[in-house]
Amino acid sequence: MTEPLYITSHTDWTPALIEQVWKEIELIAAEEMDLKPGVDIYPNSIEIISAEQMLDAYSSIGLPIHYNHWSFGKDFLKSHRAYQSGRQGLAYEIVINTNPCISYLMEDNNMVMQTMVMAHAAIGHNAVFKNNESFKQWTNAGSIVDYMIFARDYIRQCEERYGEEEVELVLDAAHSLAPHGVDKFKRKHHPRMSEEARLQKLLADEDQKQRELDIIMKKTSFKDVDLSEHDEGDSPEEEENLLYFIMKHSPNLPQWKREILRIVYKVNQYFYPQGQTKNLNEGFASFCHYYIMTRLEEKGFLSPDAFMAFLESHSAVIYQPVYTDRWYSGPNPYALGFAILMDLKRMCENPTDEDREWFPHLMGRRWQEVIKEAAFEHRDDSFVAQYMSPKVIRDLKLFTIGFKHGDGDEDDDTILARVTEIHDEVGYKNIRNSMARSLERINYVPQIVVKEADLEGDRTLRLEYVPYMGRAIDLADADLVTDYIDSLWGYAVEIDC
Repeated sequence: MTEPLYITSHTDWTPALIEQVWKEIELIAAEEMDLKPGVDIYPNSIEIISAEQMLDAYSSIGLPIHYNHWSFGKDFLKSHRAYQSGRQGLAYEIVINTNPCISYLMEDNNMVMQTMVMAHAAIGHNAVFKNNESFKQWTNAGSIVDYMIFARDYIRQCEERYGEEEVELVLDAAHSLAPHGVDKFKRKHHPRMSEEARLQKLLADEDQKQRELDIIMKKTSFKDVDLSEHDEGDSPEEEENLLYFIMKHSPNLPQWKREILRIVYKVNQYFYPQGQTKNLNEGFASFCHYYIMTRLEEKGFLSPDAFMAFLESHSAVIYQPVYTDRWYSGPNPYALGFAILMDLKRMCENPTDEDREWFPHLMGRRWQEVIKEAAFEHRDDSFVAQYMSPKVIRDLKLFTIGFKHGDGDEDDDTILARVTEIHDEVGYKNIRNSMARSLERINYVPQIVVKEADLEGDRTLRLEYVPYMGRAIDLADADLVTDYIDSLWGYAVEIDC
């Protein structure tokens, strides 16, 4: 007979207890949060792993299977040494956007922590993976594991055939371009076939493709290059996915190297939505674990000391250092996302006159509906622009800073910082807009586009940096990356900065 579920701060986890707790978590999520298993969340695979396995998951960027590369081993050793010396802790969990959704829980966690991270990852993150429009558009959770098995095996075969050093050089070059290897707009859909069948077809046709490429080079210019995988209306001059462009159009790149570029491109595309939804994803997961843990305590499944232990961990997760703190590194995505979603729930249940003025479209709606809409239909920039309220701005003490020359003299190099927006009606809007803009991808990945590829002449590839808000590009980094592009393109590469 199963013992009544009751967790204290000293309760150790057991497989049976985890299964029992998970049933209660699913029940609360389904009945109270409108997150129904099989409908709003993927089936879950909850796995308990060791610290060593968690470090290994770190090094493989959170995927259960990955190809070999020296950078992964470097990351593992760095994290392992920091962990052993006590300079670094480990995440409570890692969750993977797959179907079924895989949640790794640390074996060193006690039962309170295991309960919290199941609510956080297996409910919160899982629901965002399945329902958020960015993930629905850009990822296929059901195929990523199979694809990574293919990628791992293919790169091993390349190492055996062409040598580890040669493969490593291609991967180094591809990884250097990874931030510039995503499609921000969908390309044409092509009928799916297995990766193995597609690769066999490519290899079988390689000689024919090379002959066709030679003909194209002789009689066409850049504008005539075959762009069959581009959406109609795309212009090659506007191509921002450098990895894709080189994969498709590098004049003399062997097919096996093109396939490696395609693997890095596919993996990078898989992670693209996660970079666009960090705040709402972590905020929604934190909202879920807070609501579920609170309800478990109210229903008598958590003891008072267990709930206090949870609140201590929760407070650490959503802690926002002030800008004068030595360890301040910008807004904590857990804190910002959680604050916005909790405020939405408050506005639906107990609105103020200020809420009615700023968010009239939310009045009278169920909080479950509004929370899901915010988490599932936006990415970070639109999430903040649409839902960050004056109350959240006040609670987080947000403000903007502008810079100007010390005395207004152009010859004066002194730069002074000053607060440019305060907490008034205009200030709230400007702060919210500034925060939303700061979360756009252009702020951390410079826009570099293909300007020209002279396939008719000397085959020089010309790239162009498109400045954003007057920012200059780091010329030393640009030179290093250009060297890698040279090795893939095979001819001169120039970048206009």
